[in-house]
Amino acid sequence: MNHENGSISINTENIFPIIKKWLYSEKDIFIRELVSNASDAISKLKKLSAIGEAEIESDAKYRIKVIVDKENKTIQIDDNGIGMTEEEVKKYINQIAFSGAKDFVEKYKDKADEAQIIGHFGLGFYSAFMVSEKVQIDTLSFQKDAEAVRWTSSGGTEYEMDKSDRNERGTKITLFIAEDSVEFLEVYKVREILQKYFSFLQFEIYLEDANEKKKEADKKEDIKDNENKEETDVKEEEPKPLNDTNPLWLKNPKDCTDEEYKEFYKKVFFDFNEPLFWIHLNMDYPFNLKGILYFPKLKHEFETMEGQIKLFYNQVFVADNIKEVIPEFLMLLKGALDCPDLPLNVSRSFLQNDGYVNKISSHITKKVADKLISIFEKERETYNKYWDDINPFVKYGCIKESKFSEKVKDVIIYKTIKGEYVTLKDYLERNKSKHENKVFYVSDEKQQAQYIRMFKENDMEAVILTSMIDNHFMQHIEMNEKDVKFQRIDSDISESMKETQADDSNLKEISEDLEKIFKENLGNDKLTIKVEALKTSSVPGIMLLSEQSRRMQEMSKMFGGMNLGGMYPQEETLVLNTNNSLIKSILNIKERPDKKDDAKIICEHIYDLAMMSHKQLEPEAMTNFIERSNKILSRLVEDE
Repeated sequence: MNHENGSISINTENIFPIIKKWLYSEKDIFIRELVSNASDAISKLKKLSAIGEAEIESDAKYRIKVIVDKENKTIQIDDNGIGMTEEEVKKYINQIAFSGAKDFVEKYKDKADEAQIIGHFGLGFYSAFMVSEKVQIDTLSFQKDAEAVRWTSSGGTEYEMDKSDRNERGTKITLFIAEDSVEFLEVYKVREILQKYFSFLQFEIYLEDANEKKKEADKKEDIKDNENKEETDVKEEEPKPLNDTNPLWLKNPKDCTDEEYKEFYKKVFFDFNEPLFWIHLNMDYPFNLKGILYFPKLKHEFETMEGQIKLFYNQVFVADNIKEVIPEFLMLLKGALDCPDLPLNVSRSFLQNDGYVNKISSHITKKVADKLISIFEKERETYNKYWDDINPFVKYGCIKESKFSEKVKDVIIYKTIKGEYVTLKDYLERNKSKHENKVFYVSDEKQQAQYIRMFKENDMEAVILTSMIDNHFMQHIEMNEKDVKFQRIDSDISESMKETQADDSNLKEISEDLEKIFKENLGNDKLTIKVEALKTSSVPGIMLLSEQSRRMQEMSKMFGGMNLGGMYPQEETLVLNTNNSLIKSILNIKERPDKKDDAKIICEHIYDLAMMSHKQLEPEAMTNFIERSNKILSRLVEDE
């Protein structure tokens, strides 16, 4: 070929500054682009060979080499793929406007938010100029009698083309790294980037340190000279690829073992806790989707928001947790999804409205729901064991995705205070006579231990709902199951806990007396006092807070302390148990002036004890309770 100078055909001015600005926040993208192009070049050659349009040796070993030379400030990406002829270099390198680059630049040059752009496939080769002061291509086409071509440009619109000394099929791109990008000349950094994007590329990738290789060669030369041998017996270690060319998600699920799934999980997510279970997605129609989703074992609740779904495009890593493709609630899981049919050259806003993407998202949601239903129906005991770990995820999914909620509503289970796991339908059915359509629940097993004991003594059931998401989830259920109402265990006393009173007039008189005594001694006119004859005699009094009032108070805290107190004040009610001996004794001493102090101490102590079973005492109230307790103990000793 003849030496040629020319100008790159660009239909939009100042494209290179735009490239640099566009990709500045993700500067390492240039490696992804160039290695992806190398992979594409090999794929094209394999395809031509398969249809008989390229004569390639049957035992051809395809590979991509990345060579870092810190001393000479270069990075080389070398493949043995399809290569290019002189005409192809002119077409694909010199004419940037091919593949819609002009439209791309026009669309995004004024965008302030670079994060709107997903995928960066498109400009491909020209991302090299983000880090290079000069770029050189040496390429030799697979075509018979093709001549090798060298193309060189220093980042402007000028280029040079000439013959190349390359004698191997494929393409080598040499980047002469600019001063502001010398960090990419560190081998460890390039290794990190390659492992980030190409851990599962379908062709083997090798990383070479040119300076280390030179040192090894010099060392061998020294040995040869020192020992006066023509050659040494030093055996070179066979280089190993950085990547796994056949990730587990490509295999048929029937051919995968549990151990393989667990090992893959550990390798990809560096999590040495075994996952609970997994879902293997393997679809070819109507769209191509492969991947594995894992349900991780959580060590604490806050981890539920730390999932990681890795999105791949033809085995090339794109990004973590792209919510436009993956349903938001699935972000609580860990997994790898390969979606080669995704339109990656578009903005996130387009993805949100893309029908194809919506179908992928819906399919993933359906497969997750199907897996949960399958375990529930076929392995109920196992499902029960999983529930403590997976319930925040399932509940969040129900709140966020109506279709998911509709599919899994019958496999949502609740742990009861008896340690059993029941569905909502089961709970309502077996407690119909005692609870009607109320679902009593516990939000703090330690704090509400007194109420739990009373429930158990009366053979009543409550479910345990202690996670942060449960408040929202209960409201979700109440909206969709119109007859179901959740009530915390300290919000009401069931009729099943009360004894039937034969003489209502007597109860009314006792109630009035007790209310007067307690209000006088507690100095709290706003306190609501209720008198009941409970079946248990061990409890003098319990505190109740209406469900509506409590929910509004909690909502107020959630939204930064918004003042809802005037609309929904703390409606606490002290329930006094007339079957308790202490309550009876107060009635007996009401007419005795010498026992006035005793009555005050008893009333205050009963109130504090009831409050402590309900919630933590305020600092001042706790101090008073301790002082009063010491006084009571001192009196007991004096009486002895």
